[in-house]
Amino acid sequence: MKLSEKQIIFSLNIADLIHFANSVGVGLTFGEAHRTMYQQKQYLATGRSKTLNSNHLKRLAVDFNFFIDGELTYSKTTLQSIGDFWESLHPNNRWGGNFKSFTDTPHFEMRE
Repeated sequence: MKLSEKQIIFSLNIADLIHFANSVGVGLTFGEAHRTMYQQKQYLATGRSKTLNSNHLKRLAVDFNFFIDGELTYSKTTLQSIGDFWESLHPNNRWGGNFKSFTDTPHFEMRE
């Protein structure tokens, strides 16, 4: 499958995720979607990332901000149902809240 085809599936899944979050009372705003290699190298150097192979570089990842009753939250417990929904949409979808090495609740991606 071509990268552009994966990006289309990813974008449609993101639309579904936004609608689902809204339906359970969680408002989403975009944090970061696409990254340049320069940004990724900066994040790696400062410890904000652990890889140069980020799916943000491929437009297959997005970070969100989550609001409940106007209050910002990144609580894994609070957001678990949203992460579970994301992972149910496609077998290649991963939520950063379920990462084993570190918790990254804002992060939603599609593996290649």
